[in-house]
Amino acid sequence: MALSQSLQQKLLQKLSPQQIQLMKLLQVPTANLEERIKEELEENPALEQSDDTHEEHDDDAKDEFDNEEDDFEPDGSEDEYANLDISEYVRDDDDVADYKLRDDNYPEIDEKRTLPFRIETTFHDYLLEQLRMLNLDERQRKIAEQIVGSIDDDGYLRRELGAIVDDLAFRQNITATEAEVENLILQIQKFDPPGVAARNLQESLLLQLDRKKEEGRDVQVAIDILEKYFDEFTKKHYEKIQRGLNLSDDDLKAAINQIIKLNPKPGGQVGDNHKGESYVIPDFFIHNNGGILELTLNSKNAPDLRISEGYREMLREYDKGSKKDKRQKEAILFIKQKIDAAKWFIDAIKQRQNTLYTTMHAIMDYQKEFFRTGDETTLRPMILKDIAEITGLDISTVSRVANSKFVQTEFGTYRLKYFFSESLSTDSGEEVSTREVKKILSDMVENESKKKPLSDERLTEMLQQKGYNIARRTVAKYREQLNIPVARLRKQL
Repeated sequence: MALSQSLQQKLLQKLSPQQIQLMKLLQVPTANLEERIKEELEENPALEQSDDTHEEHDDDAKDEFDNEEDDFEPDGSEDEYANLDISEYVRDDDDVADYKLRDDNYPEIDEKRTLPFRIETTFHDYLLEQLRMLNLDERQRKIAEQIVGSIDDDGYLRRELGAIVDDLAFRQNITATEAEVENLILQIQKFDPPGVAARNLQESLLLQLDRKKEEGRDVQVAIDILEKYFDEFTKKHYEKIQRGLNLSDDDLKAAINQIIKLNPKPGGQVGDNHKGESYVIPDFFIHNNGGILELTLNSKNAPDLRISEGYREMLREYDKGSKKDKRQKEAILFIKQKIDAAKWFIDAIKQRQNTLYTTMHAIMDYQKEFFRTGDETTLRPMILKDIAEITGLDISTVSRVANSKFVQTEFGTYRLKYFFSESLSTDSGEEVSTREVKKILSDMVENESKKKPLSDERLTEMLQQKGYNIARRTVAKYREQLNIPVARLRKQL
């Protein structure tokens, strides 16, 4: 085969490392931004946190991601050392040294806001503290610790006895019997919270009721229901339970009330199981000032960053010196790299803040009636494309902002994704948000007769009577999205 040369022209799109860094920072919520900044501070000695008060910068961050010079990486060639230019790094008027993150989006009141800071012991630490109160020898304690470690965050021990025995043999070099493990499980089941270390929901509920036996006959009837008619109870076949246990309506109702007050996830309310999900740190604040909506960014977790003055001073000393050997030039190239990386990171943080503010401001303007009244029915149909067209940003950028950010209003704290919804047509041809339909559906279920809940067919008819063109399967989909069970499971005595 003969060799040949040809000339081809291709159009390619390539993301620079700085653009990738910006996209990743956009996805980071405010709660985790401080940790991300600390990582960068540890990795880059040329970047430091500013403790001084500098002049505020009102200008937008300079977009340097399209500058080919920013992609400079030293290759160690002689030409590179010979053409080493550091003049732009040693100018006193260079804005690199005192680059501020804050701008007019941050009012003074933001400094006075108090944000939650979580300090708690974990659920498993709570169980281990109680374990230390048992009179156990060293071998029994190791077995018990293995059992506690096998309990999941909901408080259930879903690992089989045989598997726990195998874990002890292979990991702890302890030979134990299933009877020995079962005996220690029974002791752990007496720990708080009630119902912990159960193998299933039925056992957990029975453990909780067992501690309430002294409260009266209703508790014993509830125990009988769970022991003999658990499946019928979960399916709400109350007539069969009444016939089987010969109960009156009042007796059955009292027993059911005892059961529904129990906790199906005994470990879910203890300790730091959800790793910060219980506390939401808002990224934005919206304040209604006499009908005028004011938007501010949360700046608590974005400290002021600057280029290390020590690194700039090293560049000045090199610039003033006359003797410049190769080792010195290598050091200066390293310093330039670190300063460039620090500047890119500071610019990325600044652009992140500007992008967040621009996106949230567009959402606030689009849904201004909701932010003024808090009424869900005033939410307009809005998709990512709508905000992308208003802001001039890409749809993927708007999506990154909406998926992981929260806004605090006087009506509560909402995820930005909450404000996005599809449209639905009414009989009059008007387009309304599906969020409005879901709110009406939720109100219908809330106000229904619990003795005779509304079926999906009936809910569809009622919505159509209100002028909403909607199918039964759509109603069923919205009901599931709202975590509303089917009519049979909503039935109450």
